[in-house]
Amino acid sequence: MNPMEKSGWTPFPNSEEAVKQARTVPQTPQTEAPAYRLAFIDDEFMTRRDLRPIRLQLELLKPEMILADRGIKSTVVMFGGARIPEPGGEAWAAKNEVQKKNLQANSHYYEEARKFARLCSEYSATTYYREFIVVTGGGPGVMEAGNRGAADVGAPTIGLNIVLPHEQAPNAYVTPDLCFNFHYFAIRKMHFLMRAKAVCVFPGGFGTMDELFEAMTLIQTNRMERMPLILFGKEFWTKAINIEFLAEQGTISPADIELLNFVETADEAWGHIKDFYKL
Repeated sequence: MNPMEKSGWTPFPNSEEAVKQARTVPQTPQTEAPAYRLAFIDDEFMTRRDLRPIRLQLELLKPEMILADRGIKSTVVMFGGARIPEPGGEAWAAKNEVQKKNLQANSHYYEEARKFARLCSEYSATTYYREFIVVTGGGPGVMEAGNRGAADVGAPTIGLNIVLPHEQAPNAYVTPDLCFNFHYFAIRKMHFLMRAKAVCVFPGGFGTMDELFEAMTLIQTNRMERMPLILFGKEFWTKAINIEFLAEQGTISPADIELLNFVETADEAWGHIKDFYKL
């Protein structure tokens, strides 16, 4: 093949070749100095405060390019608590007996999340896994259940993990080459929503609520297209967030209440998505 016919061909050496060549230079005081390192493989340089705009761009680009290479066009987002155990599992996050009892009582959401992810993924298979790919935060609890449900039926599934002060590792069910790690919460949340065709929210804590309110706000302000915004567990959510009170106080429009759809089961949630998109 003529070099000019190659996609992305350039007469200049590529960066991979430059890295290899840079590692073969003789070791001298000059070549060992930090200033001599190639800028893009110099960790000390790349983590400087001045380089924050570049790091933000890289965190946006890396997942976007990998997902595009895989042909993934749309996702179903699953948010929910990391602390909710699998039925019969240990309520490891409980600090007292009341929390232990409530976490165990909410463990059925793990199974509903797993089943819901299976339903989404079975449909995704008909699109050759280009549409309705399940994406979670890649952690434990409801996130694990979502990735696990997709894995149950052999489907690819995305995990968007984040570096936190305490030790955290992705769950074992995220597709390895679709498992991403973030430093910036803002870019991570953008990736959750920029391909979303539905947002499904299970009981959770501050992180889950942050993600829910961002989706609600973007839809309410027409910064994102209207889509199914589904909350599992009406009793939990109406106690946690009094949306009707906000409407009564006039701080939101009564029509904003209609942004939310409450369900109890995976079948209800998937049925709502099918009806919305006429699948």
